[in-house]
Order: sequence, then structure tokens, then C-alpha cells
Amino acid sequence: MTVSSVCRSEQGDKYAFVTFQDGVRTAEGKIPDCKILKNDGFAEIEVQQLERYLKEHLTELKKMAASIDIFSAFKGE
Repeated sequence: MTVSSVCRSEQGDKYAFVTFQDGVRTAEGKIPDCKILKNDGFAEIEVQQLERYLKEHLTELKKMAASIDIFSAFKGE
């Protein structure tokens, strides 16, 4: 599982993406909506489980996204 940094919509709403990968299967969800937007290989029941995971761990996932500093990759250049 990977979590993106926090993004902002044109309206100023904050969101982040969570990607689940299991071998060749991938699914991408969006928080705080807790919806899977893209799915490649997961069964529908598994997609429902991933959405439930997003809901149940929303606070933790938001903290993870907020802690990511995308500009740190450019430091030291």
C-alpha cells in the first residue's frame, strides 16, 4: 500500500490517493471519499473490503498523507 501526499482541488478541498498492490493486481482509492476509483484485478468483494479499510483507517491514512513532503526529493540538488 502506498499513500500520496495531500492534494487540493480547485475548490480547495484536500484529498489523497491510496494505492493497493498485490502482485499484478492494483487498486487506487481516494480519501476522504473512501472510494476505489481504479481497479485492475481485484474482485468486487475485495474492492468493498478495500473501501471499508479506507473508512476504518481514514485518520491514520490522512496523517500518512500529511507527513509526505514531496519537495524533499528535490533537496540537496
